[in-house]
Amino acid sequence: MKAEKSKGINTKARILMTSLHLFNKLGLSKVTLRTIAKEMNISQGNLNYHFKKRKDILEALYFQLVELMNSRFEQVSFEEISLKSSFENIQVMMHNFYDYRFFMLDFVQIMRENERISKHYRQLVELRQKQFLGLFKLLENEGLIRSEEIEGEYLHLYTRMNIMGDFWLSSAICTQELSPVLIDKYSRIIFMEFYPYLTLKGKEQFREIID
Repeated sequence: MKAEKSKGINTKARILMTSLHLFNKLGLSKVTLRTIAKEMNISQGNLNYHFKKRKDILEALYFQLVELMNSRFEQVSFEEISLKSSFENIQVMMHNFYDYRFFMLDFVQIMRENERISKHYRQLVELRQKQFLGLFKLLENEGLIRSEEIEGEYLHLYTRMNIMGDFWLSSAICTQELSPVLIDKYSRIIFMEFYPYLTLKGKEQFREIID
């Protein structure tokens, strides 16, 4: 019984790994359950034992990505607050987005078609907003960014960073071939959003990071 259970877990994990690879390589529209089963050299019936529909695989991969992001935010709470740690957090998140890039490239379609993911994502955005606003407040307390001059400035900063985080891959693929090299480039572009809000102390840290 234990051996069977272990085998089932391994097969399920392999299905998710293979699905992620195929979704990233071919795009959402070109990958079916049959495509995944063929790639794994297993029967579709075997695959259906673990995931009855393609949307079940999508949801499992989505929540894998969410868990990776949640783990990073939990780790942030134990780190010393600085612009360097903020930049490193952006890089980690961008790596995660790249590893699950089909989500970002087929984002609108997934949101339209999958009610469970769409509902959870909207709740997640509200949570991330609170987390980022809390981070901005800590950076302000450290004297790295100034206080708001216009009400809602930092809410708008979060919104811009969130939009860029979700759609940088869509923008990049329109003009160039996607590669991991782009992660650092776009991490720096997003990090630049901090600059107008930095104090002199913050600008010193910023230049050390960018240079």
